[in-house]
Amino acid sequence: MTTTPQAVRRASPRTRRPATPAAPDPSAGLLPQTEPVRLLDPDGTPLPPRDDYPEPPVEALREMYRRMVVGRRFDIQATALTKQGRLAVYPSSRGQEACQVGAVLAVRDTDWVFPTYRESMALTSRGIDPVEVLTLLRGDWHCGYDPAERHTAPQCTPLATQCVHAAGLAHGEAYQGRDTVALAFIGDGATSEGDFHEGVNFAAVFKAPVVYFVQNNKYAISVPLSRQTAAPSLAYKGVGYGVPSEQVDGNDPVAVLAVLTRAVEHARAGHGPFLVEAHTYRMEPHTNADDATRYRDGAEVEAWRDRDPIARLETYLRARGVLDDAAVAAIADEAEAYAAELRDRMNAKPTVDPLSLFDHVYAQPTPQLVEQREQVRAELADADEEGER
Repeated sequence: MTTTPQAVRRASPRTRRPATPAAPDPSAGLLPQTEPVRLLDPDGTPLPPRDDYPEPPVEALREMYRRMVVGRRFDIQATALTKQGRLAVYPSSRGQEACQVGAVLAVRDTDWVFPTYRESMALTSRGIDPVEVLTLLRGDWHCGYDPAERHTAPQCTPLATQCVHAAGLAHGEAYQGRDTVALAFIGDGATSEGDFHEGVNFAAVFKAPVVYFVQNNKYAISVPLSRQTAAPSLAYKGVGYGVPSEQVDGNDPVAVLAVLTRAVEHARAGHGPFLVEAHTYRMEPHTNADDATRYRDGAEVEAWRDRDPIARLETYLRARGVLDDAAVAAIADEAEAYAAELRDRMNAKPTVDPLSLFDHVYAQPTPQLVEQREQVRAELADADEEGER
């Protein structure tokens, strides 16, 4: 008797197909925490330790406190210099000290930093001469310090262009086998610019060792965050490019340093870029030319004043027994001396050569640039002759 295939199938017990394995979650490892990482309460009380973000060494936190105090005094002095006509403009970063100093402490001196116009405090904390930092804002020079020597790009006024520069340099350094990380400072408004998205996408595709650090201070000049994005937070913008991201309480110095340290380690280990969003607040107007009362009220500012990052860290360090009245006073005296020296040096009238305007525009001056330089030279010579008559 011949058995048909149909009969065999009817006689065989029913076999179950193995369950289809669940598809991997493409966002796994990319999404930030649902709430900003915080290691200190606003009053300076430590929260339970975390395995993902271990607390930085207490010596590093004490140094962070010192730099934050000196940095704030520098910022106050620079703001005063604008009122005296010594600076053309100054964008204050008061209230963002934890972000400014934490970012600098998280990288090495051999790493590259790409600042915006608001990072004067970060640059002085990096050890750059404050007068050289303020040269751009004084209107004396394109950039007062040597970027190659300081591993610090010129302060960037156009929004987000530094994002592309950071990605390109980081990729180039990795391509040449150098152990270099680039850290790009970004404001919340800059995340709406095309260069931000192009830079993050390029860095992700080529696994460039770059950290994008967004200081979300709630306003892009007068435009509130609600008009910038509908995302749960700016940290989520990294997910679409395959970039791991995190958000942190930007007024918690301990958390800022812990999160940025991990982000830099991630990039340095060859895992590609990392995006960090710090929730902070700009206490002063956008610049000295801005009237912040037109778009925010005093109650909002006062609420953020209670979250002062310096007071927060001071309370914590005092409780740890590594900071006392004498140490606080000594650091305050250091800050005053720093501001006094800056004030004296900025009161000295700089010697500026008008022809230097044409230097460093191109590696090899174009014919048009040479012609323009000669026109200015001739005008200066004519002015000198008129003065001698």
